Amino acid sequence: MSKKQIIETIFNICIKSGNFVFDNNLVKDIVKQQKSNTNPYDMTKIDDISKLPAEIVKKDYFIAHLGGGKHKFIKGIDKVYHTFEPIEKEEIIEWQYRPSILNDFSISESGILSLVNNHRIVHDFLYQDYVGIVPKMYNSERKRGISFEYFIDDEKLTFQNLQIEIDMTLEYDGYVTVFEGKNAPPNKWTATFNIYQLYNPFRYYYELKQDNKLDIQKLTACYLIRQKYQDTSTIRLYNYSFENPLDITSVKLLKKREYRLKRKGFENE
Repeated sequence: MSKKQIIETIFNICIKSGNFVFDNNLVKDIVKQQKSNTNPYDMTKIDDISKLPAEIVKKDYFIAHLGGGKHKFIKGIDKVYHTFEPIEKEEIIEWQYRPSILNDFSISESGILSLVNNHRIVHDFLYQDYVGIVPKMYNSERKRGISFEYFIDDEKLTFQNLQIEIDMTLEYDGYVTVFEGKNAPPNKWTATFNIYQLYNPFRYYYELKQDNKLDIQKLTACYLIRQKYQDTSTIRLYNYSFENPLDITSVKLLKKREYRLKRKGFENE
């Protein structure tokens, strides 16, 4: 039984019971009953709309995480799945770089983020300065026991003891940016993304700012996608903020850009 089939099974159980909240125990029971090899803890992590079952998409539902091992089916896919804005011609940059021996070796998310940091692509994108500015970079980290209230339009939800992952954080002069990094298959850019991927890390730092634990002057969230080819890569960066930090649907694009990496320093180039 595939991940989509298991999610659809859970959805049908919720429809019949009239209760759209379910927990990890139900997920594990179904995975066990179906003798599936899928990871039950990964079952509700759905990064883009294409990974949702067609029937759930048709009925316009998505999965919201409530923390503490609980989840909820909520109506209105467009509320938490955002369509990437198109990259315009003037937003495409050919970025000359001299790759190290490790550049094309790692295809992990952390490898992507290391690439844009080491070759100062993100410096150009965020700060318009790839020479003089040296932001502090904090590697991937996992935060546990995170709790806060938030809104999806008029619906108030509560996270309790949530675990969140932050792929990378950059800080420069009080300007904090959290990152989500993904690989995309060649010639096929991902069309949508789950806003929770950016909102949860954003909200984590927002709460620290509100509690006067960090002196953050500006807080944004950046989604990075890499298409890797045989000897090069194309990278798209989208920088977002939230007009109302308490409402996940208030995501707003600040800027976007595409970097086409062009190797230099090699013979016949």
